[in-house]
Amino acid sequence: MLLYSLIILIQILILILTLNTSISSSTPSPPHSHFQHLNVETAISETKLKPPKKPNHQTQQQQWKKTKLFHRDMIINLKTTTHKTRVSSRIKRDINRVTFLLNKLNKQTQETKIATEASFGSDVVSGTEEGSGEYFVRIGIGSPANYQYMVIDSGSDIVWIQCEPCDQCYNQTDPIFNPATSASFIGVSCSSSVCNQLDDVVACRKGRCGYQVAYGDGSYTKGILALETITIGRTIIQDTAIGCGHWNEGMFVGAAGLLGLGGGPMSFVGQLGAQTDGAFGYCLISRGTGSSGSLEFGRQAMPVDAMWVPLIHNPFYPSFYYVSLSGLGVGGIQVPISEEIFQLTDIGTGGVVMDTGTAITRLPTIAYNAFRDAFIALTTNLPRATGVSIFDTCYDLNGFVTVRVPTVSFYFSGGQILTFPARNFLIPIDDVGTFCFAFAPSPTGLTIIGNIQQEGIQISIDGTNGFVGFGPNVC
Repeated sequence: MLLYSLIILIQILILILTLNTSISSSTPSPPHSHFQHLNVETAISETKLKPPKKPNHQTQQQQWKKTKLFHRDMIINLKTTTHKTRVSSRIKRDINRVTFLLNKLNKQTQETKIATEASFGSDVVSGTEEGSGEYFVRIGIGSPANYQYMVIDSGSDIVWIQCEPCDQCYNQTDPIFNPATSASFIGVSCSSSVCNQLDDVVACRKGRCGYQVAYGDGSYTKGILALETITIGRTIIQDTAIGCGHWNEGMFVGAAGLLGLGGGPMSFVGQLGAQTDGAFGYCLISRGTGSSGSLEFGRQAMPVDAMWVPLIHNPFYPSFYYVSLSGLGVGGIQVPISEEIFQLTDIGTGGVVMDTGTAITRLPTIAYNAFRDAFIALTTNLPRATGVSIFDTCYDLNGFVTVRVPTVSFYFSGGQILTFPARNFLIPIDDVGTFCFAFAPSPTGLTIIGNIQQEGIQISIDGTNGFVGFGPNVC
């Protein structure tokens, strides 16, 4: 009887082991290589920012092919802000930015349907505390060069700067530009071909071409169009069309104006034309590192070993840089999402836009939900926290030194896969250990790849040949 009971017990144990094996084989865990470690302590320490030294233009002249980029957090007064308040402000601006882009695209689409080897650059700085722009570049305006911080924006075409006499201006870091002190400043007449290229021409002002630009957060600039000299490093670009803003308001605090890097003819890239062959590259520095990124123009800025994916032209809005995203991956496994969700439609809606002015990547809701759920399924070992604003997936990592998280990847048409560092998708929301999954849902079909995902990765735009490159270097 004892022997019989022992045999039954052994059979039960074998059955349990068989069931466990079957369950494991039906839901396999990703290989170890598809996980990475996020250094929690380092990420929290980097929420305490240190202002950078002002760029030395004599030093830049030795590195004339590149100029520095700075994050806005590093430029403005940080003494009265905390990381939590900066993130809150950044999210509010981001919501306005996305609304602006959506409205702009919808307006353009509706209007269209009704109408049926030189290389140079500058450093890039980050600017998230105030304003629509996140990253600043320091360039010279006029003759002699008057150096100013300018917001870079891949989703805008107009180059503009605050000008004296200033009927209405916001606060900026440097003295406001005075055209009277520049020997190269020339007002553009209303009848000129340059004036005719503006999308939104306003009434002439004493025979000069007027311009105005409105942004999604209520910010705007208005003034006259002029031709002026711009200096980047030791490279001088003459007769650049810029807006000289006498009426300016909004959230550009710290910067003197905006350097539009969009694909349109009035953008800085468009105006350079054959000088750079439509090519430029940038590296957005990661938050809180205290270093600077870079902005570089010209064919020589195109790295040989980058991962190249096609740019997609949207005839309804040619200024935006669309890419051929086809899917999303978590832990080395592609999430089951239809590729059609990311495609640009025949009427110019949907698609995937890369934007330096948007911080948080937006995904169509159906894609976001599947993506988020796949990430949650592989992070059950991490304690959850309450959602924050647009983030619904957050974790309480207080007390952790490092945590193990699954990889997150973007799949592009042609089989290219871009896998992000952990710091590009799990970000600190405060300085006490709350981290959130840095993506958000969008009720529309438009996907926007924001600057948090772009940070630390060398980005190259080859507008002439229609490609965007990722890597191979990091900032």
